[in-house]
Amino acid sequence: MAKLRYVKTMEQVAKAAESNPEFLSSKVRSIRVVYETDAELVRAATPQPLEPTAEPLVCVTFSHVAMQITPDFTFEIGSAIFGTMATYEGIQGVHLLTMPMTTEAAVVGGRETYGEPKKIADIEFLHDGDRVSSKVSRMGMPYLEFEGRTVEALEPRSFIEHAYCYKAFPSCEHGKAFDYDPLLVRLEWQHDHTTVARVEGELALRDSPLDPVADLPVRRIVKMEYEEGTSQSNGKVLRSVPAEFILPFLHGRYDDTSGDGIEVQP
Repeated sequence: MAKLRYVKTMEQVAKAAESNPEFLSSKVRSIRVVYETDAELVRAATPQPLEPTAEPLVCVTFSHVAMQITPDFTFEIGSAIFGTMATYEGIQGVHLLTMPMTTEAAVVGGRETYGEPKKIADIEFLHDGDRVSSKVSRMGMPYLEFEGRTVEALEPRSFIEHAYCYKAFPSCEHGKAFDYDPLLVRLEWQHDHTTVARVEGELALRDSPLDPVADLPVRRIVKMEYEEGTSQSNGKVLRSVPAEFILPFLHGRYDDTSGDGIEVQP
């Protein structure tokens, strides 16, 4: 009898879903930076129906993630998050502008399951003694970097962090933006940090035509921390949104080489 691995039984599908990395608890080491930028830039970078927070904040995290897929196999990736702080119906979260990842599996799973704006990237992550550093590069261009050291131990903590993204599939039909209305998704990350430390260091946003994080410059550092612990992801569709809410932002999840962008007045 021949085996065709392009097809599974429904029982096999159910078993595979139990080990989907998108829903497994992960061991995570992270550098978390929150900084203040210009309010007009945050407003312009926040699509409806999200609303920018009172303070114009950007959240950046660099992480090394280890997921125990089976007792004999640990799936390790480098990841990063870059986004503005926003709210929807009173719940604050990170509006995800970009989420570089080191593996195809992490990119495809997150984009298809949640609509996360993930891209393949090279990510270095180092924790050696009190030194912590990370660097994100794409297409040979390093554009997001951190270098610092831990200076003060903080209390362990458990908390839920939210993030917002849009699940949208461009249409295959000419003249039509999407196959169906985009969906606003709220992610929920349950963090249990056993090690937390205050960090002193420098965040560098370098110019890249494909990943223009430098367009949201650092005006004031609000927080720099190092974290170790576990994290588990989940998500929920909140509502559908009109295509025109998302179209001005959609190119950000692809490699747009046009250099086009809006002029933002203070």
